[in-house]
Amino acid sequence: MSIRTPSKRLDSASGLANEPENHETAAQPRMARSLLLGLSWLDRFLALFVLIAMILGVIIGHYANNVQAVLTGTTLNGVSIPIVIGLLVMMWPILTKVQYERLPTLFRMVHIYRQILISIVLNWIIGPFVMLGVAWATLPDLPTYRIGVIMVGLARCIAMVMIWNQLAHGDHDYCAILVIINSVLQIILYSPMSLFFINVISGEKTFRLEYGPTAIAVLIYLGIPLAAGILTRFLVMKMIGRTNFETKFLPYFGPLALVGLLYTIILIFAEQANRIIDNIGDVFRVFVPMICYFVIMWAGTFFLIYWLSRRKGGAEKYGYEMAVVQAFTAGSNNFELAIAVCIAVYGVESDQALAATIGPLVEVPVLLALSYVSLLFKSRLSWSEKGSEINLSVCHV
Repeated sequence: MSIRTPSKRLDSASGLANEPENHETAAQPRMARSLLLGLSWLDRFLALFVLIAMILGVIIGHYANNVQAVLTGTTLNGVSIPIVIGLLVMMWPILTKVQYERLPTLFRMVHIYRQILISIVLNWIIGPFVMLGVAWATLPDLPTYRIGVIMVGLARCIAMVMIWNQLAHGDHDYCAILVIINSVLQIILYSPMSLFFINVISGEKTFRLEYGPTAIAVLIYLGIPLAAGILTRFLVMKMIGRTNFETKFLPYFGPLALVGLLYTIILIFAEQANRIIDNIGDVFRVFVPMICYFVIMWAGTFFLIYWLSRRKGGAEKYGYEMAVVQAFTAGSNNFELAIAVCIAVYGVESDQALAATIGPLVEVPVLLALSYVSLLFKSRLSWSEKGSEINLSVCHV
């Protein structure tokens, strides 16, 4: 953690007028480098790994004739067992990292309920409608891909947001409680909101969702790993202690999520290899609404909190740390859940599942870049004096 002193402003007669700008310009490459080094090597190359998995899946599916037979064998709720395993494995470690034991303490924090209300409005009202709007604006002639994008917009982020928040020096406590709340709300709200956005607002007839299959998919692919994550966290911590759990267990257990994600992506793209090759232009069009969504939601939320901080005064209520927490929570998505539900409801061969699978390839580099943008705004924007004091006391990176 570094303490940034206020920049000195001298008049042109001093001959040192450009010193602060030169200093900041020289510091920017170091900031970008330290930001990348702040990621684990798995997170640092996640987008590359996802891209390689996609290419590998297409190659396997195009040249291996027995892929269809393997993936259409034994199924659970209409999903092949190999893919079910991958979907559960990629969610389990993520939900084990959530600090459920801190919930009673976090709810006693000052101003927490104001931030919870803001987060719920941004994540469960504004965010889904923004994704709905950009999906219809950019994919009006591709209803299947559009549905997959909308399903991604409905799944609120509960994993990667913790990484982006740490890199951008957000408030760790507020981030933790918003992740816990979104984890619970997704079990309750994802199914009815999916039906409302797909069947009612979008008016889909051919690709309508049914509540039963959608709710069962959410319970299987979020409920099971959530229960497993809670049990794993408390049982392992009880057996080996909190310190060993965080320093010895999680570093080895956590990467299973990436293994499960890459494994699932390979299977999906192997299943859809020929369709991807024949419709490569449509696949690349899915990038557009997702990039638009991430940028719109992140920027809108970040500057909303900045405006509230300046307007209301007192960074103990808002401030830079809270701007980071809210912006990355609202601007990222739980693509793992969207992938799981799309596969369970529409099938592994569907365009909906393919569109959801593209999510991590887009989200990771975009939000990593926005982490760097956050740190730039931390120094360039005029945050209150109280905000500066809080920044110095809670930075964890």
